[in-house]
Amino acid sequence: MDCLIEKKKNPALAVQIGSLTLSNPVLTASGTFGYAKEFESFVHLHRLGGVVVKGISLEPRAGNPPPRIVETSCGMLNAIGLENVGVERFIAEKIPYLSNLNVPVFVNILGDSVDDYRRLASRLAGVDGIAALEVNISCPNVKKGGSAFGSDPDVAAAVTRAVKQESDVPVVVKLSPNVTDVTVIAQAVESAGADGISLINTLIGMAIDLRTRRPKLANVIGGLSGPAIKPVALRMVHQVAKAVCVPVIGIGGIDSAEDALEFILAGATAVQVGTANFINPRASEEIVEGIAAYVDEQQLGSICELIGALKIPGEGG
Repeated sequence: MDCLIEKKKNPALAVQIGSLTLSNPVLTASGTFGYAKEFESFVHLHRLGGVVVKGISLEPRAGNPPPRIVETSCGMLNAIGLENVGVERFIAEKIPYLSNLNVPVFVNILGDSVDDYRRLASRLAGVDGIAALEVNISCPNVKKGGSAFGSDPDVAAAVTRAVKQESDVPVVVKLSPNVTDVTVIAQAVESAGADGISLINTLIGMAIDLRTRRPKLANVIGGLSGPAIKPVALRMVHQVAKAVCVPVIGIGGIDSAEDALEFILAGATAVQVGTANFINPRASEEIVEGIAAYVDEQQLGSICELIGALKIPGEGG
């Protein structure tokens, strides 16, 4: 049998998100990895720290009309519109596969009201194979719901409390970068009981076709992801990690171990790999390997020694 498949997990890479221990800090980002099965022929899934599945709503969603993905010079724009199978089909059709994976599964949930989130958390409570919930209050490519939740600290806190009251697993809240001060939202969801915070979701952008003089996306605007947003994401992760005590999961333009390690130094406990999965389906596993090599090279006892270890002149660094 392939020795790579049998390779033992490196305890030096383990990190903690609430009560959940991850074997390493590398997860996949929601909406970029399907329901994991789509990548099983490319990635040894059990070698990842965790997988975050495509966002789930109470009822199935068809999403936006095409075209809904546009390549940019430093990433991509998407306006998928949160297409998904709905919670009942997710439990019936996707959970049997996910529950047999030897890797923690984070279920990303979304809704149009606080009650939607509450009902989703209640329905998923006790379902085998779910290690944590990621609460999407930040998606910019819908015309109602997510964007408002992620931009108002009181509403963001209300959603967090509703999910926490019903959930039997750790709750991570995913924040939007499209706000004036992300730390205010982060502190609000932490006070409401969030076990962790993930950020950032996509930035709002658009693209225009000069020949047709029309938007390239049918939805006109979409979410910008990929290397272009990494500096913004890194800055926000650094700010939030300093403002809260719960673990932070960094997202945004990560396509190498070096990128991931920058986020960890900035204060992230873990990271999520997103757009890179479309370019290189093995990106997440290669990033795990690169982080392991760095930990060995630096002779670190634990990856945790790097979390927030950024040296800033004038701050004791």
